[in-house]
Amino acid sequence: MRKFNIRKVLDGLTAGSSSASQQQQQQHPPGNREPEIQETLQSEHFQLCKTVRHGFPYQPSALAFDPVQKILAVGTQTGALRLFGRPGVECYCQHDSGAAVIQLQFLINEGALVSALADDTLHLWNLRQKRPAILHSLKFCRERVTFCHLPFQSKWLYVGTERGNIHIVNVESFTLSGYVIMWNKAIELSSKSHPGPVVHISDNPMDEGKLLIGFESGTVVLWDLKSKKADYRYTYDEAIHSVAWHHEGKQFICSHSDGTLTIWNVRSPAKPVQTITPHGKQLKDGKKPEPCKPILKVEFKTTRSGEPFIILSGGLSYDTVGRRPCLTVMHGKSTAVLEMDYSIVDFLTLCETPYPNDFQEPYAVVVLLEKDLVLIDLAQNGYPIFENPYPLSIHESPVTCCEYFADCPVDLIPALYSVGARQKRQGYSKKEWPINGGNWGLGAQSYSEIIITGHADGSIKFWDASAITLQVLYKLKTSKVFEKSRNKDEKPNTDIVDEDPYAIQIISWCPESRMLCIAGVSAHVIIYRFSKQEVITEVIPMLEVRLLYEISDVETPEGEQAPPLPTPVGSANPQPIPPQSHPSTSSSSSDGLRDNVPCLKVKSSPLKQSPGYQTELVIQLVWVGGEPPQQITSLAVNSSYGLVVFGNCNGIAMVDYLQKAVLLNLGTIELYGSNDPYRREPRSPRKSRQPSGAGLCDISEGAVVPEDRCKSPTSAKMSRKLSLPTDLKPDLDIKDNSFSRSRSSSVTSIDKESREAISALHFCETFTRKTDSAPSPCLWVGTTLGTVLVIALNLPPGGEQRLLQPVIVSPSGTILRLKGAILRMAFLDSTGCLVPPAHEPWKEHNVPEEKDEKEKVKKRRPVSVSPSSSQEISENQYAVICSEKQAKVISLPTQNCAYKQNITETSFVLRGDIVSLSNSICLACFCANGHIMTFSLPSLRPLLDVYYLPLTNMRIARTFCFTNNGQALYLVSPTEIQRLTYSQETCENLQEMLGELFTPVETPEAPNRGFFKGLFGGGAQSLDREELFGESSSGKASRSLAQHIPGPGGIEGVKGAASGVVGELARARLALDERGQKLSDLEERTAAMLSSADSFSKHAHEMMLKYKDKKWYQF
Repeated sequence: MRKFNIRKVLDGLTAGSSSASQQQQQQHPPGNREPEIQETLQSEHFQLCKTVRHGFPYQPSALAFDPVQKILAVGTQTGALRLFGRPGVECYCQHDSGAAVIQLQFLINEGALVSALADDTLHLWNLRQKRPAILHSLKFCRERVTFCHLPFQSKWLYVGTERGNIHIVNVESFTLSGYVIMWNKAIELSSKSHPGPVVHISDNPMDEGKLLIGFESGTVVLWDLKSKKADYRYTYDEAIHSVAWHHEGKQFICSHSDGTLTIWNVRSPAKPVQTITPHGKQLKDGKKPEPCKPILKVEFKTTRSGEPFIILSGGLSYDTVGRRPCLTVMHGKSTAVLEMDYSIVDFLTLCETPYPNDFQEPYAVVVLLEKDLVLIDLAQNGYPIFENPYPLSIHESPVTCCEYFADCPVDLIPALYSVGARQKRQGYSKKEWPINGGNWGLGAQSYSEIIITGHADGSIKFWDASAITLQVLYKLKTSKVFEKSRNKDEKPNTDIVDEDPYAIQIISWCPESRMLCIAGVSAHVIIYRFSKQEVITEVIPMLEVRLLYEISDVETPEGEQAPPLPTPVGSANPQPIPPQSHPSTSSSSSDGLRDNVPCLKVKSSPLKQSPGYQTELVIQLVWVGGEPPQQITSLAVNSSYGLVVFGNCNGIAMVDYLQKAVLLNLGTIELYGSNDPYRREPRSPRKSRQPSGAGLCDISEGAVVPEDRCKSPTSAKMSRKLSLPTDLKPDLDIKDNSFSRSRSSSVTSIDKESREAISALHFCETFTRKTDSAPSPCLWVGTTLGTVLVIALNLPPGGEQRLLQPVIVSPSGTILRLKGAILRMAFLDSTGCLVPPAHEPWKEHNVPEEKDEKEKVKKRRPVSVSPSSSQEISENQYAVICSEKQAKVISLPTQNCAYKQNITETSFVLRGDIVSLSNSICLACFCANGHIMTFSLPSLRPLLDVYYLPLTNMRIARTFCFTNNGQALYLVSPTEIQRLTYSQETCENLQEMLGELFTPVETPEAPNRGFFKGLFGGGAQSLDREELFGESSSGKASRSLAQHIPGPGGIEGVKGAASGVVGELARARLALDERGQKLSDLEERTAAMLSSADSFSKHAHEMMLKYKDKKWYQF
């Protein structure tokens, strides 16, 4: 345990503070003035590493499934690889090159995967370790890779190229065989022109020696690997997109660019046996049907007892304009067309057997869409979809903000889960999710974590994020309190955004009292209470607030000066502050300018509120003289005081949500009173406007389009007059990937000075003034110009009096200054422990009257609970204030700066949080230059400074947040959340917590060969590929063709994952020779899986519990 010394503190006292304050600090060093606080956090407690990535893989491009291990793999256009097993088992890997994944092939039941990338590299991944790694890579130098095929239980990978050639790769050594199938040899004289790239390769299910090669132009060749010549060539005058075999190896089916399917008999190359146009209109007179869109993929799957399935994507007729993408399932005479929400990237049919020469018995189709993953149950009538257990719906509506809470009250997740369970959709398949491979990790974390995401459509989602998993708990739609316009013409002109008027910008949540407050893009604030009872609200409580930039007009005779500072600004009147209190502004106008109108219309009809979060109060800022209200930049709610406060670039407003009254409505400059360091004259930018007594303007007239119409965070066209250097929150753009705003902490323009926005708000119980002898409730306000102002709160006694007497609010005169916009404030007691804001414990408020009355009598306003008795008069406190440039620790009540740290000179802090870690607390910061830093408290000693990632877009800036126990997260793509940890302990335990993808499973027995006698000349033909493709017979491949690159997976991984299929199978067969031995092994494995499930259930969410008692073979 290290004690900090004065020298370090004095070192920190550099630029930024006035010379007078410097002298004062040096005259009274902290050591003489305050007791030393022992700090336990050291730099060795910190380490930065990514933990898990949740959400839908952004821009997916490839799909693969291991039918024995039951693992699904998805590749993306940015080179990411996502692996999914049973719910709760997920993994993310990344190819270093960032090139798009064009194809994935599992080495079935081997714990390995081959990926083919757009930069013509092949990679072999070892999945037998918790964090998969690349064992080998092969870079093709002279040819472009277009298609790969790895036959089941083979170690030879066929690689087709753009030139039409096929190369063969040994997946054990990742070297090329000398055996090459050249395009000209394959087609010979059957075509005068080049056949195009290879689009398909597969071996005949009944004869491994025959390879079917599909060329883009429409030519298909059946190649005899032994004799090295083509047996048959099949030509069709339409381009081919995909090919699939019938399992008996006598027929195959091709899909074409004109929307047709052709079925061919292997031995009849002259013409197809059958041509089908699934979506073509059949014309009379036997004419060919009209051409349709290309069929991008077809699969041909057989069943023992019934007709085969033909499943295809695409192929719709051209006249279906605006029709959604479809998957077509043809089964016998029935054809089902399944509409999808997004375009189809790829699909796979899941079958009971991994053997291509057996009846396939398809049971499901997994469809990878552009923004979703859908699994269709083929065994049930109507083909219902499975309920997706993975957290892939983060982006259902674009995420506009998020908050992260670790170490929440234990009853919170069950409470949210129980109200969320009622929101479940019906009509899913009755079966269990079939992708159920892998095993859960043994998590050491015992605390609960919650992530809250705010979305562009006004919805809010609560997620259980405990133990590195993610599961949606509850969804709240904030837009349902507003009237929706039925059609475009009805849309009122009061919107300040062109789209997404309900988008969430700020979330303020108190986990203990469960009070929730949100600020939306249309300058609206909604306060919610949590209730387990359903209620019908007859009239939605509503306040309208006129928050002004024009404080008073110097030239107007009746212009009032701002009230002197000590004057209490209080109101028990439940009406919004009338416009007369600001005589300088027009409360209505004759020149067609909108005034006193909110942007959204609150519903006037009764609102049914389901259990969960229920609207307590809606507050809206109104238009002022044709100027739309400015977006809200900061928000805070306190359940103990019954207050909510919010601010924007015009000023600050405080509302008593219990009495439904506006308590404070001041321009930012008015908060300073006579102490304004910028000597700003309260001024009005619209001197020419005449006040008028006319009614509201005609809002259907769209004559005025003010230049600072604000767009939503998801709109691409964001234009605002407000160009404060430090104003981040309102100015966010989800589609904009650039981050090129010029920023500076030195403010030069008058407009910037006068438009000082409120950037941070914090309710607390502390010393308001230097002369205070005891802490009292107050609000600390931080602005974008680095000022901290304190507002004193005088609260009436609890119980009934709280609802009858007004809350008195008055600026205290206390002003503190920092460099850069204020981001975060917190308070420590004299021992250095965090003093949390006061809060009410949650209780059900929708209970019968009598009971409620008794509760009220008992109820007293609780003070904040702190580990130490910081409320004693003799003890002091510390205020921790973090701005974009520096952090200060201020001793209270003296208001001396005890410690100071300049966090960054050249960049600026995007997010700062005061968090607990290892029974201590620290300040964690994320800078725009990509650095993550932590500082001890109260001494602000640097503990960690790591370059993590460059700020490439505003999405990261908007969503990055730290929370307790060393956890942090941000939105890494529009669809995915990346979680990371800065705790050494979590980094060390991470390996244990991660799930395992590979589990030892015996490969199913091959189909009985005797069954196929006579079908194909006496059963399935096998091929000694080693003899054909090995170096002894085919020679070495040209060195310049491809370059072998060893992967970082290590020699252990090489032995584990690529020890040879044949040897592996032989060992497995020997070990499991006897039936009894098989059974005992199965029993042991089942017991192990059950115990793994049991230990997982201790810290996993309720969603997972339904999987707990299922044995692995029942999924």
